[in-house]
Amino acid sequence: MALGVFSLPGGERRIGRREGDRVVDLGPGASIFDAGQEGADHPLEEVTLHLPFAVADYADFYSSLHHASNVGRMFRPDDDPLPPNWRHLPIGYHGRSGTVVPSGTPIARPHGQRGPGDFGPTQRLDVELELGFVIGTPSDGPVPVDRALDHVFGVVLLDDWSARDLQAWEYRPLGPFLAKSFATSISHWVTPLADLPRTAREPQDPPPLPYLREEPWAFDIPLELELNGTTIARTNADQLYWSVAQQIAHLTSNGATLRAGDLLGSGTISGPEKHQRGCLLELSWNGEEPIALDDGSTRTFLEDGDEAVLRGAGLGEVRGRVSGR
Repeated sequence: MALGVFSLPGGERRIGRREGDRVVDLGPGASIFDAGQEGADHPLEEVTLHLPFAVADYADFYSSLHHASNVGRMFRPDDDPLPPNWRHLPIGYHGRSGTVVPSGTPIARPHGQRGPGDFGPTQRLDVELELGFVIGTPSDGPVPVDRALDHVFGVVLLDDWSARDLQAWEYRPLGPFLAKSFATSISHWVTPLADLPRTAREPQDPPPLPYLREEPWAFDIPLELELNGTTIARTNADQLYWSVAQQIAHLTSNGATLRAGDLLGSGTISGPEKHQRGCLLELSWNGEEPIALDDGSTRTFLEDGDEAVLRGAGLGEVRGRVSGR
């Protein structure tokens, strides 16, 4: 039942529903929210796919316990790996909706400040394996956690491209800026929540405040990260500590509204084992442990020409190739 936007050669953009290797035409439009009556179907290989909706606001969270813990161990080895607020609220930041691009869009290596007096192309370009949640129903104030999923239209795969050297220099005190804002890739197809399996999670410790309190759960979606044809990580969406319902409840708790087309990133999804780490920063342990590829080469971070592919059961894939400087 995944929905997307497609066009035929020389034709206008139309809404489509993917069924295997075919696309069912649901009428003209440039957003999945415009879907109409079912019409003809077309072979998938004969259509061009586009961004499935116009992104309104974009926020990205930091909701995987193991990812946050690994980052803390790398950069704060003598302190508690987790920030003191991490277990109390879903940490997030606001990104740029204008640089969200569909799968297959080339990714230009970004430039920025890498340190004092040092400006140039990032030397530590990274990927992040995430889910993206698409808001379909607006809100005009705080959304209770037990009603938050009513506002979610569906799910995409999301790659939050990151320039780690820029990020390390700029992120204090206000968080990432140029290190994240240059590109975010999403899959062509939006999968409804009802089509995705869920599982129970262990209780959160400490128990969250009442406005975030719910029975612990997560999506049970196997995920993988491929680099230049080599699968370098396999993990699962059940490793997310904070749910999308809690993210929405927190995001709107101050009165902020939701709009149709808002995109909420889960944050990098990592598990407890090395092969379950969802970004190169973790897999290479900040560049100290090169990642072996099937062609005999190694990587710590992305080089020009590299192609990263994220895949998720029931979600398809999102891919991007580094196009250079």
